[in-house]
Parts: sequence; C-alpha cells; structure tokens
Amino acid sequence: MPQVTAHPSSPERLPDIATLSARVDHVVDTAIAEQRIPGAVVLIARDGETVYARAAGLADREAERPMRIDTLFRLSSVSKPYVSVAALVLVHQGKLALDAPVTTWLADFKPPAPDGTMPDITIRQLLSHTAGLGYGFLEAPDGPYHRAGVSDGMDLSGLTLDENVRRIGTVPLLFTPGTSWNYSLATDVLGAVIEHAAGLPLDKAVRDLVTEPLGVVDTGFMLTGADRLAAAYTGDPAGLRRMNELEIVPLWEGVEGLRLSPTRAFNANAFPSGGAGMIGTAGDLLRLLETLRNGGAPLLPTPLLEEMTVDHAVGMDLAPWPGRGFGLGFSIMRNPVAAGFPEPPGTWRLGGAYGHSWSVDRTNKLTVVAFTNSGLEGQSPGGRFPADLSQAIYAGM
Repeated sequence: MPQVTAHPSSPERLPDIATLSARVDHVVDTAIAEQRIPGAVVLIARDGETVYARAAGLADREAERPMRIDTLFRLSSVSKPYVSVAALVLVHQGKLALDAPVTTWLADFKPPAPDGTMPDITIRQLLSHTAGLGYGFLEAPDGPYHRAGVSDGMDLSGLTLDENVRRIGTVPLLFTPGTSWNYSLATDVLGAVIEHAAGLPLDKAVRDLVTEPLGVVDTGFMLTGADRLAAAYTGDPAGLRRMNELEIVPLWEGVEGLRLSPTRAFNANAFPSGGAGMIGTAGDLLRLLETLRNGGAPLLPTPLLEEMTVDHAVGMDLAPWPGRGFGLGFSIMRNPVAAGFPEPPGTWRLGGAYGHSWSVDRTNKLTVVAFTNSGLEGQSPGGRFPADLSQAIYAGM
C-alpha cells in the first residue's frame, strides 16, 4: 500500500475531475478484472456536485445482468446510519434523550455487567457502541450469543425483533457500559427503542423519520424490486462464487464469522434488523450522507448533527479499526497513518459485510459511496477495494 500522508492537503489540491475519474476507473476495472468483485456502483460528490457516478460489471454474473446505478443491494451495516439518524430525529422531537437509560423504553432490557450488577445502558452508549454488547460473528461458535440463539440480523432466524432483543438482554455484557468500545448489536437494540419511542414498527419509523423527508423511495427494510437486487458473492480459494443460502464467511481465527442468508432479502417476515437488515441504493445513501455533511437539515438541527460526529470513544481501542474513533452511528478518523487511509482526521466512514463502504470528508467537502456485490472484499476490514479507492481519490495530496 502506498504511504499514507498524515495531513491531507487543502480542498483546492484535490485532483481535477478527469484525473479523479481515471484513477477511480482503474481501481474499479482492476478489481473486476482480478475477479475480486463482479461489479460496483461508485458515486463521488464534491461540494454538493456529483463528479463521478459509475455502475460497472455485473449485478448477477450467472444471469449476465449488468450493474446499474439504481441497483438494489443488501445493505448490512450500511443500515446503521439510517437507523442512527432516525434515533437522533426522535431526540430532536423530544421522544428520546441521549443520556436516558434504555429501560425507559425497554423496561426488561437489563443485561448484567461482568461484576454481576445491572448497570443502566444509555441511548448514547447504544449509538456509540460503548454499551458493552457484542456480535455473534465476533465470538467463538459456542459463544454466549450463539448459546442464547441470538441473530446478528443477517440470517433467516425466524425470530421477531422483540424476541431477538430479549435474548440479547439475557447475555452478560462484555464490560461496564461507557468504559470500553465494541462493535455490536447495539443498533438492533436501538431499533427496538425506536419502535417504542415512535409508536411505530421500525420500518415505518425509519420511513417517516428519515427516508420520506429526504425523498428516498428505494431504501428500507422491504425489497422494492427483485429484478434490481444484486446477487451476493464471496471469495474462497477457488475464486469468486455466488453465496449459498446460508453462507458463513470466515473472519479470523477464534471467531465463527458472518452468518449471511442472501434469501433473507426476499422474506417479508424477517425481522427489521436496525444494524444490518435494510436494502437500498447507493444514490439513496449519497443523499443521506450529503444531508448530514451539509448540517443535517431537514432531518437534524446542526448542534445535534455535530454531537453525532464527535468521537464518543476517546481513549478506547477500536479493534479492528486502528486509528479511528466512533461517533453516534459511524467511525471517525483519528490517525490516517494508523488507519491506513489517507483521509483527514474527522472523516466519517463505515461499511457493510455484503461488500460496501462509504466516507464523508468534511474538510474537502467530499462524499464517497462504493457498493459492491462481493462480501468482505468491498468493505474494510476485509478487502482491498475501499483502501484502493481511497488511495486513488487522495493520490498526490
């Protein structure tokens, strides 16, 4: 990987549009030629203007269906910013409070701390992943979430949202809330909180609070067009292949890995997972991110948007994301050299296990959305594509 500069230059030193397009095209074309991804949709906005928009490769390799700009994708953790913003809209409306305990809305959600006490978990701690919760895919196959029958929100579990959250609440916390950070099912619990605070099912709450006010019509918890949905692929020693009905994607030694059921997208009875269950387009996400980059209106007042983008994990280690902190719904760049990405401090970033990444660089007024249909390869940590894309955008700065 090229050397990462610790302090990227001022906005006027970003590459011109032709140079930027050529560099990004090379990254996309190389990833497709090397069969690391079947296809991708990449959108780049600079100061509110879309300067790069490309659908490349195949959405479905077996059917030879080309990728389109409006292709639908299983969002996995790209769901989190939508649901996090929905919670903050409720904060703005006075229906939630960041430092109120979760039990205000979920009276029975009282997972014990390691010392046996029953500490309060706040809405802020759910949003910042400092609540002490975990993820099944980050534990051993016989870990406590697996023993409790908890779903990570990407398999076909047959559970309801309420039942899954009840099961999460039976598992002891990894640490006392607020004392450490761990990527977790916190956004799924937050989804249940939103249902109670809004008095609506989560899918309708997110629609009313976030997507409808933005004019977003393709993104939600229900599939709006099966003929537009990208097929899901993963890599193994034999090469890129279509995912099985239940695909366990390995991560690293000692953990089970991701349990992905691509057919979940077609199941109208699958519970709405706030952390991983949405379906949508790259263009819809760009609209949301640009709204946030511009201060939050009409969704959020600027002070609440700024609270969202503060590092709420100061002094905490964000394995597996070195060099990053965490705001209320996404990571915040602390140290570009440690992170291995050339984006300036303060840049927001997150991805999704089905192969997606996005970033918002307010210093350079730059928003990047990159959706692929190759699990892990298109996200970080996991694959090269997000880092290669970032290096191409910031090369020469």
